[in-house]
Amino acid sequence: MSDVPAKPALASQPAPAAAAPAQDVVILGPPTADGAGVHVLRARDEKVEVGELRALEEGRPIVGEIVTLAPRKDNPRVCDVKDSYRAPSATGATDALALAHKGPVKVSTEAYRDGWDEIFGKKPPGPPSPAN
Repeated sequence: MSDVPAKPALASQPAPAAAAPAQDVVILGPPTADGAGVHVLRARDEKVEVGELRALEEGRPIVGEIVTLAPRKDNPRVCDVKDSYRAPSATGATDALALAHKGPVKVSTEAYRDGWDEIFGKKPPGPPSPAN
């Protein structure tokens, strides 16, 4: 340790600026070709994304995110976005698993093997049978 005292902080130094809250904004564009949706520009996380906004339909799969839009008073085509639901495939959580291997899920638990033996029977002991 040194005998030099630490410099005191100067009162004139500005405090570190707090990070501004992230904004999530959508600009509504023209209707889609089929008339069932609207083209949008979405600005969030310092990125601009292009997409479509469509109404939820019962029995149809959810593609992307479910959002709630709050139109701004000064310009109703500019809306603040509140995420309501993000599908797991949209979050990228399963992307790492998808890259691990190709093909169907590999199931090989002890319960699975017991079920297999119960349905198809165990292999008889001895040399394997000849191929077709």
